[in-house]
Amino acid sequence: MANEKSVEMRLPSLDDLFSSQEERDDAKLKRIYEIPIKEIDPFPEHPFKVRDDEDMQNLVESIRTQGVITPCMVRKKDDGRYELISGHRRKRACELIGMDTLRCEVVDLSKDEATILMTESNFQRTTILPSEKAFAYKMRLEAMNRQGKRTDLTSATPLQKSQTSRDVIGRGAGESGETVRKYIRLTELIPELLDMVDEGKIALRPAVELSYIPRLQQGQLWEIMDLEECTPSHAQAIRLRRLSEEGVLTPEAMEKIVMEVKPNQKERIVLRGDRFSRLFPPDLPMSKREDYIAAANWPWVEGNRRSSPDRAKSR
Repeated sequence: MANEKSVEMRLPSLDDLFSSQEERDDAKLKRIYEIPIKEIDPFPEHPFKVRDDEDMQNLVESIRTQGVITPCMVRKKDDGRYELISGHRRKRACELIGMDTLRCEVVDLSKDEATILMTESNFQRTTILPSEKAFAYKMRLEAMNRQGKRTDLTSATPLQKSQTSRDVIGRGAGESGETVRKYIRLTELIPELLDMVDEGKIALRPAVELSYIPRLQQGQLWEIMDLEECTPSHAQAIRLRRLSEEGVLTPEAMEKIVMEVKPNQKERIVLRGDRFSRLFPPDLPMSKREDYIAAANWPWVEGNRRSSPDRAKSR
């Protein structure tokens, strides 16, 4: 008996039956539209700042002369408006020019898919602040964890899933999963301390340690740092965190720690006690006392210099 071969029969879909080849080819193309800017909303809690800086002015001039070469990306919302996924700087440039519409690609994505795509597209920027990276990593990690959520008995623990997701994010950004974790910790800082990280006044490692301190105590610490114009080293930040966890971190302890002379600092004069504190204005920061003493003694030093020749002649 001859071997019989099974033949798989494929029935045409409804689209195949009731649409032309031209329509089917067109459906595969990107859907690019000129959408009124007033109908486009920014991505919720967009972590990347849009600044009217020199780069923005360059972008404005480029769009003014050449138009929007790379379309922005949006998704349709339930209320009929559009949510911007990528192209916040291009949208702002078009607004500055006075354009009414924005060239956009409309994509069909879920909220989590849009979040992941939004963070990926913005990481192509040449300059990214630590705070931007921190909130972008956090948003993407949360979206990835929701996408990978499982309820069966073989699923990983929440900690294992989080670690795996951090590693995936890190590989895509050229960083380790541990570095991703550190950046995400920065989202626990109060805005004032996070601004200091963006400004390069606090390094990543001490900032991570400070993120474990309750926000109320972070506010007290920032006030001391701002008044005394000083920041804690990594070792000092570890001590501040430890005292906070032990429940004994007071403003006095904070000031004592951050005012310690660091190994890389030059030798400085520190005057303590009531005997000297009464000599200074009550609102003078401790970090300014040395300058205050120098300024107060300068007339005496100049007077001695002027009188020295006279003394020599008298002799």
